[in-house]
Amino acid sequence: MKLILGNGACSLGIHILLEEIGKPYETQAIKLMEGEQYRPEFTSINPKSKVPTLVRDDGSVLTEYPAIAVWLARTNPDKHLLPADPEGEARVLETIDYSVATIHMQGFARLFRSANFTPNEADYEKVRARGREIIEKGYGLLDKGLAGRDYVVGGFSIADTAVFYVSYWGRDRMKMALPSNLEAHYGRMRARPAVQRVIQAEGLG
Repeated sequence: MKLILGNGACSLGIHILLEEIGKPYETQAIKLMEGEQYRPEFTSINPKSKVPTLVRDDGSVLTEYPAIAVWLARTNPDKHLLPADPEGEARVLETIDYSVATIHMQGFARLFRSANFTPNEADYEKVRARGREIIEKGYGLLDKGLAGRDYVVGGFSIADTAVFYVSYWGRDRMKMALPSNLEAHYGRMRARPAVQRVIQAEGLG
């Protein structure tokens, strides 16, 4: 398998999952800030111009964070990355969707790509302020869900990698404070050997 990623992008979580699984894979980093995701070399593989992009052993391509995460969990059942019970599975998917679709795409997208939300540069600060509101609300809800738990559903799962990357963006990139339970989760994630290897591999410090 080959994971096409952007260093420090949302693909960080999928990179962590591949390390946790421990099977052979390779990575290809593209420079998102330089627009490499829009060049033919990449769009011929993923016309969505997005990471993460997973090229599987049979040459087929899988895109979108939740789909890749679930596929990795289902094809590696011995790693117990997705609960077998319906309630646990639902809670995992609920957390991934909220982290990716709301905290990332509605919150951080307003901070990182304000122009996508308004044609008027004078409104950028309002857009960013709204983004922070969404992120802070999201952190509060994640924090509440982690009360009394080490991980989202008790044991480590694919949901924790999504929570980790949105926590990393806020805490390390934007210097935002994390609520106590989310901060503790972040610390547990940073202590995992797979996470440490990925952080080093992507040059994130």
